[in-house]
Amino acid sequence: MLARVYSGAVYGVEAFPVEIEVNAGRGEVNIIIVGLPDAAVKESKDRVHTALVNSGFRLHPGRTTINLAPADVKKEGPAFDLPIALGMLASQGEIPEAALLDTAVIGELALSGEVRRVKGVLPVALRAREQGWRRILVPAENAEEAAVVEGLEVIAVSDLRSAADHLCGYNEQTPFTVARQELLSMLHEHDDDFEDVKGQESAKRAIEVAVAGGHNILMIGPPGTGKTMLAKRIPSVLPEMTLEEALDVTRIHSIAGVLGAHRALVSTRPFRAPHHTISDAGLLGGGAHPMPGEVSLSHNGVLFLDELPEFHRNVLEVMRQPLEDGHVTVSRAAASVTFPCRFMLVAAMNPCPCGYYGDTRRQCQCTSTQVQKYRARISGPLLDRIDIHIQVPSMQYNELSALAKGEPSSAIRERVMHARRSQLERLKSSRKTHCNAGMSARLVQKYCRPSTAAQSLLKQAMSEFDLSARAYERVLKVARTIADLDNSETIEPMHISEAIQYRTLDRQSWF
Repeated sequence: MLARVYSGAVYGVEAFPVEIEVNAGRGEVNIIIVGLPDAAVKESKDRVHTALVNSGFRLHPGRTTINLAPADVKKEGPAFDLPIALGMLASQGEIPEAALLDTAVIGELALSGEVRRVKGVLPVALRAREQGWRRILVPAENAEEAAVVEGLEVIAVSDLRSAADHLCGYNEQTPFTVARQELLSMLHEHDDDFEDVKGQESAKRAIEVAVAGGHNILMIGPPGTGKTMLAKRIPSVLPEMTLEEALDVTRIHSIAGVLGAHRALVSTRPFRAPHHTISDAGLLGGGAHPMPGEVSLSHNGVLFLDELPEFHRNVLEVMRQPLEDGHVTVSRAAASVTFPCRFMLVAAMNPCPCGYYGDTRRQCQCTSTQVQKYRARISGPLLDRIDIHIQVPSMQYNELSALAKGEPSSAIRERVMHARRSQLERLKSSRKTHCNAGMSARLVQKYCRPSTAAQSLLKQAMSEFDLSARAYERVLKVARTIADLDNSETIEPMHISEAIQYRTLDRQSWF
């Protein structure tokens, strides 16, 4: 008897439907899996057979052929265990075939018959809805993740026996649900708050501008000035994500396997801080079966690179295209995969190898050649893609010993949210652009028109600092953000002046 079960597999950040055909025939006892299965899928026949026996099912003797269609696409991972097992039961008449017609199934089986959580459930659930399937059976630990997909019944199964009983109608389970909007609007408390930061008002102002417009920022200063401390407090002032953004982030985290058990939605913007020893594949993504890297895990959030010059030069250079395009393409011989990676880059570095070049309190021990070599680890093209460069100076005793707290993150966040709302309203005709940093050249020309006096100031700065064409565009974007924070419809000289201050590292003397 022939039975069909529907499932899904993930390639990149998208899922594609997989039809599992199971035919129970006569002949020598044997289970054969075809359809380009990898080693984990081939081994599933042993896991499935043992799980069926331990779950109390009696297997009919004979040859069982299992085909995973489409047969020209490689199938990977243990997520086909549960659909294969249910397909075998249906082929033997243990489960009515009609119960599987509009149902997707995904899950790994333990030898005991327990259903274990798997990666990539959210994209499979999204694909199941697109295919018009009515429901999906998922491991209990993945139920919250699948339930965020509206219009799809999610059945949480803990073991093979309960899954079979549900399909037979013996013990029907209530579809699992979650409150999507409540999950998204949950208030998340942050342990780190900007009110704990003493001094560094100029750095905090630059961070506010960067977050308000989604701009990349580089902080330069001696050790111990608070660069890392400032960066770790950025999540406390980030704007809330929309449901669409949250689904995009959750899908990537699900595929990468970093979404926790019983986690429905990533409702806060990601903050990733990889170590400087990371490889280019770890940063961009890759592998025989391409997986998302840190830049994609930071999608719609923040990627923090501490000690920027300590990263390998080739690792930094491969970020240039993702920073510009908002996506990264990993090419392999068989196919290429595109991962989204529209993130805010926050970087920190010392001004020289010893860290005290230009410091008024400690003398630098580096030669001019060492300083130039150290700073040259960051190429000009990469520096051009960072909108804001700021210097974080050493703190004085009276600043550190002050009892008064700084401005809290909640106040900064309110201004950021107001600026972001202005940008969303302005850019509502562009579906892919949600903040000033993501504006294309055409949108910059349309919305970043400075006043006559501001144009004159910008022309002078271009000549004096020898800014590149890309830097010119960045200045206009940052000035637009500063104007949004000031509730100004036009870009005035004071906005251009502040934006130019954040590009002073473009001067030849810095290198």
